[in-house]
Amino acid sequence: MKLESLALHCGYESEPTTKAATTPIYQTTSYTFDDTQHGADLFDLKVAGNIYTRIMNPTNAVLEARVAAMEGGIGGLAVASGMSAITYAIQCIAAAGDNIVSTSQLYGGTYNLFAHSFPRQGIEVRMASADDYDKLESLIDDNTKALFCESIGNPAGNIVDLEKLAAIAHKHGVVLIVDNTVATPFLCKPFELGADIVVHSLTKYIGGHGTTVGGMIVDSGKFDWVANKARYPMLNEPDPSYHNVVYTEALGAAAYIGRCRVVPLRNTGSALAPHSSFLIMQGLETLGIRMERHCENALAVAKHLQQHPKVTWVNYGALENSPYYALSKKITSGHASGILSFGIQGGKEAGAQFIDALQMILRLVNIGDAKSLACHPATTTHRQLNADELKSAGVSEDLVRISVGIEHIEDILADINQALDKVK
Repeated sequence: MKLESLALHCGYESEPTTKAATTPIYQTTSYTFDDTQHGADLFDLKVAGNIYTRIMNPTNAVLEARVAAMEGGIGGLAVASGMSAITYAIQCIAAAGDNIVSTSQLYGGTYNLFAHSFPRQGIEVRMASADDYDKLESLIDDNTKALFCESIGNPAGNIVDLEKLAAIAHKHGVVLIVDNTVATPFLCKPFELGADIVVHSLTKYIGGHGTTVGGMIVDSGKFDWVANKARYPMLNEPDPSYHNVVYTEALGAAAYIGRCRVVPLRNTGSALAPHSSFLIMQGLETLGIRMERHCENALAVAKHLQQHPKVTWVNYGALENSPYYALSKKITSGHASGILSFGIQGGKEAGAQFIDALQMILRLVNIGDAKSLACHPATTTHRQLNADELKSAGVSEDLVRISVGIEHIEDILADINQALDKVK
């Protein structure tokens, strides 16, 4: 099935007891075992089934199957937030003394995690600009566990050449992890471009309505963990924390996503509630048609802003004069999703005046809602970053970010115009 159909049908058939057409909410903490041996087999990963909702849940399983299928992966893991997804994706394969290499153009929460939290846990994060391929490669050594990037940077709007990064990572036997939140699988299929692991903030475009926080890790199932045993012993040697299981032997191609579930998720518990999965699936069903409108509206807003006398610059990858235009054709199907950034004459103060004058567009820090949203990243999402870190992340003090929604384009432009009129 195509993506639009997978989003509606994958992972669930009318369940035999009630014949419910929509995935039920399995609001339960636990699941009964047939007998003692059945419980033991479940914990030993010898049979499939449910143990405890902190680890798995039938409602979550449908969401996992749908997103994994849309990305073209072997399996998925739903967790409580996008930040949990990023944290677990790295903690699954990295420990104290290890490092990861990352592009520097990142969402503020991710940048903070990488620059401050991981180093306190003994995991070093080395960063370079997404287009400095030589620098990124030079940062990889024998203790590097992953190369990380965002397919479309938030809020920098840069589009990353995933094929080049995959080639660099695989040359050294390292996995490429891609945050595909902004692009979604409708605009970008990282696995087809060589990536190994994808993470999502389901809170954003996939949920799409600003109601529910969630995250997802998807495993391509294509990385050869056995061939890279020396770099990834945690997947190839007995795990004393889980009955000495060897994940590559027990789970084969799904070794990575299996360990994500039974180690970081099981032990630290950032579980997604089944009701949240249910709500996110309602958004997922309309993701395709919403992304069409998001991209259409965002391009119209970007072109309009380019012509406005008070606007000094506009950053949107699908504009023909954008430095990322060629990459948008190669990586993101010629689109650049629904977020754009721009600067106004008068800098930071003018940006604040503009945001304060908005009437329909909401002032908040989320992205990907059906409704249009605006924020000033330097004082909100990236407030914890110092001047050098802001520059590295691609966030200038005058940068205004708009997550363009699916309202009628004339109404969006009218609100932008009246707000710009109030800028002195």
